[in-house]
Amino acid sequence: MKQSFNLFSKYQYLFFDLDGTVTDPMQGITRSVAYALNHFGIVVNDLRELCPFIGPPLKDSFIEFYQFTEVQAEEAVKKYRERYSETGLYENEVYPGMAELLEQARRKGYQLMMATSKPDVFAGLILKHFHLDGYFSFVGGSGLDGSRHTKADVIEYVIRENGITDLSKVVMIGDRKHDIIGAKAVGIDSIGVLYGYGDREELMTAGADYIVEDIEELMSLL
Repeated sequence: MKQSFNLFSKYQYLFFDLDGTVTDPMQGITRSVAYALNHFGIVVNDLRELCPFIGPPLKDSFIEFYQFTEVQAEEAVKKYRERYSETGLYENEVYPGMAELLEQARRKGYQLMMATSKPDVFAGLILKHFHLDGYFSFVGGSGLDGSRHTKADVIEYVIRENGITDLSKVVMIGDRKHDIIGAKAVGIDSIGVLYGYGDREELMTAGADYIVEDIEELMSLL
């Protein structure tokens, strides 16, 4: 990992993951996953068992964790969205101190953008609901049609849509290995956060350039 505590001169664009980084979506995501699984006759009584669904692309998780076929996984995603689009996206909490961090980063002159595996339409609604939308100049996510499937796809989309040409000025901030792997695939640096759903070993193995314990440490780093 790189060791530096003066990143302002290095980066101009901060790309934030949403789930597990800006907000804690545990209730909404796990309840909606349980709803989808129930459609297939699978009953999960302890929602904590479904926390691994937080972060990665949803379809991939149904395939990896429940050995669904492609067709089953696509159907599961549709069932998930039945509940999530109406209720689940609001069963969510902003991490304490996050609004202050975003405000401080914006005042310092960073450009803040969202790069999430969640469909961008849902991400926009969540940010608006929690009055965080004003901090972000752009919200990029996956498409409801299955486009921009990987985190690398999303990051590339945000870069392209904003005409960013100097990748050394961009850093991805996220809590799971998919954020770090996606950043490396595109050629940008990354910051792993430990207050979300990934642990230190996961983030180090993925190759995070920096790892921070909490929002206070992230604020100090920036």
